Amino acid sequence: MKTVVAGGDVAGNVLAFVHDGRREVGYWLGRDHWGKGIASCALAEFLRIVAERPLFAGVARHNAPSIRVLEKCGFAIAGEDGDHVILELR
Repeated sequence: MKTVVAGGDVAGNVLAFVHDGRREVGYWLGRDHWGKGIASCALAEFLRIVAERPLFAGVARHNAPSIRVLEKCGFAIAGEDGDHVILELR
């Protein structure tokens, strides 16, 4: 897990973890920091540290901004799991 800092403030975090036997990434960003490119930048930097591939991410189907962040970082939609879209980075 890494802390995301923006403008000297803690903006959120980004992390990798194992879920159902596969390595996944996730992130959280405080609402005040949404829409500023911070999540995309933080995830891109984190992906330079976590070299393991493939990586996966699960996102609620209705969360288009988060899906876009992952796609900007190279993830592609690989499937669905209930109300979630599963993205993969190879």
